[in-house]
Amino acid sequence: MIHQHIYAAPKPGMTEAEFQNYWLNIHAVQFAVKIPQIAMYKLDLRLACSIDPNPIWSGCAEIWLRNGEEQLASIQTPQFLQGARLDEPNWAAFWMTVGLDCDNHSILDNEVPATAVKLIVLSKRNLKIDLTDYQNSRKQDLKTGAATIPSLLKCQLALAVEGSYTIGESRFDEVAHFWFANVEAAETALASSARTIMLPEATDGVLNPLQVYPMLVKEHWLIGPQERPLVQNA
Repeated sequence: MIHQHIYAAPKPGMTEAEFQNYWLNIHAVQFAVKIPQIAMYKLDLRLACSIDPNPIWSGCAEIWLRNGEEQLASIQTPQFLQGARLDEPNWAAFWMTVGLDCDNHSILDNEVPATAVKLIVLSKRNLKIDLTDYQNSRKQDLKTGAATIPSLLKCQLALAVEGSYTIGESRFDEVAHFWFANVEAAETALASSARTIMLPEATDGVLNPLQVYPMLVKEHWLIGPQERPLVQNA
């Protein structure tokens, strides 16, 4: 399963609230969910947070596709070409959109309440470190560090797929996901000594601290969390 992350920002003149409302209640339901190859789909909409006072993006779409063939087919459908793609300039600054295809790795897996919020952290590794060494190190560091993060409910690490490195470097290498019961719990964790596990600061570490982009979000499922069957010949 390919776990795709698509970060987006409001078009000029649109407020964050207007942007989020359009994405969730118009673009997602009228266009994106109609792309038949999408197996699961959720929107992560940004919440105000102390670590992100001047956001680059205001949300992230998470899309799951079963394989590369269905991913390619999805962007050749009329639902995408005459629907979702044509609608994008109505709400998004498309020149700021960033996408990353990932494989998921579960670090800590507990149930989360409906009130839960999530910290997502888009990052690039320290290029002095070999890609395989970085991936192994990140999984191990989070497995060890997750237990020390106050009130952490769940943690996943989404690593860029192998194909992202076919020609040169991937723009980013990962999106780390950290779930908390509410905004207050997330802020408490970010104020603790465990902050550096979520937001690395050391210049000699595995991640490049100048390319670590956190965003606190609320999740909104559009398709899922159960996988939608593929509609043939849609």
